[in-house]
Amino acid sequence: MPPAQPALKVGLILARQFTLSAFANFVDVLRLAADEGDRSRPIRCSWRVISTTMDPVASSCGIPVQPDERLGDPRDFDYVVVVGGLIPAIERLDPAYIAYLKRAAAANVPLVGVCTGAFILHKAGLMEGHRCCVSWFHHDDFLEQFEGLIPVSDQIFVVDRNRLTCSGGASSAHLAAFLVDRHVGSGAARKSLNIMIIDEAQSQENPQPGLPLEFTTSDKLVRKALHLMRQNVATPLTVDQLAQRLKISRRKLERHFGEALQMSPAEAGISVRLSVARNLLTSTDQTVTRIAAATGFCDASHFGKVFRAREGAPPDAWRSTKLA
Repeated sequence: MPPAQPALKVGLILARQFTLSAFANFVDVLRLAADEGDRSRPIRCSWRVISTTMDPVASSCGIPVQPDERLGDPRDFDYVVVVGGLIPAIERLDPAYIAYLKRAAAANVPLVGVCTGAFILHKAGLMEGHRCCVSWFHHDDFLEQFEGLIPVSDQIFVVDRNRLTCSGGASSAHLAAFLVDRHVGSGAARKSLNIMIIDEAQSQENPQPGLPLEFTTSDKLVRKALHLMRQNVATPLTVDQLAQRLKISRRKLERHFGEALQMSPAEAGISVRLSVARNLLTSTDQTVTRIAAATGFCDASHFGKVFRAREGAPPDAWRSTKLA
C-alpha cells in the first residue's frame, strides 16, 4: 500500500537577500507539525524550496539556503510561498518566478507572501482586489511603490480568499500555524508553537508589535517620523535629526505634527518611548533602570519623573497596579 500523501504541501520561493528568520519560522512550524516529536519527517506536511536554478540563495544575513528542486508544476503544492527580504533585492527577481506565480494563480493555487513577499505578489499583478499585510516598518515603502493601495500594517497576517500575507518575523510562525490548523489539525499547530516556545497561536487580527498604536493619522510624513522614532527608541533622534532623515525642514516637520496630532515632534517622541516603556513594564521582568536605558532616558531617576508626570504614578507602582 503506497504511503499517504501529506495533508499540507508547500513550495517556497526565496527572493535574493530573503529574511532568514521569516523563512525559518514558517518552515519550522511545518516541520514540527509533520511528525511525532521533533523527528522532522515530512509525513503530515511537506516543504520544498523551489528555484529557477539549483544555486544557493543568500539570505539578508548572508547565510545561503540550497534549493530542493527546480520550478515545475505549481499544482504539486497546496500553497506557493514567496519569502521576501531587503527591498532593493526584490526588484531583481528572476522573471521566471513571476511567470511561475502567474501559472499558480491561474491554476487557483493559493499564494502566500511572507515579509516583503507581498511586494513581489503585487509587482506580479496578483494582489488586485485583495487585502494585503505588510510590516509597519515597510508601510510607507509600500505606499511609495503602489499608489492608491493601502496595506494592512496593524495585523500580524491577513487571509483574503486565496491570497495570504504576513508581516514577517514571528508572524510567519503564526501564519504557518494557521495553515497547519486548517489542513492537519489544531493539535499539530499548538504542538509546533509550543516546541518553538510560543505560548499560543495568534489570530490574524492580533496587532503587530512595535507600531505606536496610540497615534492615528493618514499623514505619510508624520507616519514616517513616528516609525523612525520607534526604530530609534533606545537612542532618540532630535527633531533636527528627524528632519534631516526625512529630508525636510524642521519647520515643515513641526507643522505636520501640529496639524496631524496637535502636538510637537518632541512630545510625540516622548509618547512613543513611554509606550514602549509601558509594554516592557507589563510584559517583562526587566528592572526600571534597564527599561529606562532601553527607552532612551539618561537614568532611572529621569525616567521616573517623566513617567510619573504622564501616568500619575512611578514606574514600579504603575507596574504593580497593572499586574495585580
